[in-house]
Amino acid sequence: MSVLRYANLALLIAFPLAWFAPLMRAGLLPLFGLSEISVISGLQSLWSSDVFLALIVTVFALFAPYLKTIGLALVHFGLLKDKVLPVLSYMGKLAMADVFLMALYVVIIKGIGIGRVEIAWGLYAFTACILASIAISILTTRELKRAG
Repeated sequence: MSVLRYANLALLIAFPLAWFAPLMRAGLLPLFGLSEISVISGLQSLWSSDVFLALIVTVFALFAPYLKTIGLALVHFGLLKDKVLPVLSYMGKLAMADVFLMALYVVIIKGIGIGRVEIAWGLYAFTACILASIAISILTTRELKRAG
């Protein structure tokens, strides 16, 4: 269980790093330079143009994964009952929806052929954080069932 504790605590650092990492480089036409887009820069743009969508993405990309990680840490250290694990697991799935949104965006832009999109290392980092969080949640549930 201690490995799961430390892996989960590492996510408290890894998530913010992934939020500021470049997810993709995008440009309107191949002749123009590409601008880097991160979760945070994307949210900044969304807040100025579409508040409702910005709120949804903020919940999926920032609040859901981070609150889940904090909740798992509280379970690991015995400060929260393990009965909340199903809710925490659901929060991780909400965070995965954000990765699918970004993948859909890339497919649509590439399919239209107007713009140019290149995937950057931050998309892989963000996806890895979410998948690690889901795996830690599953392993924590198994470990608690085995111990209890």
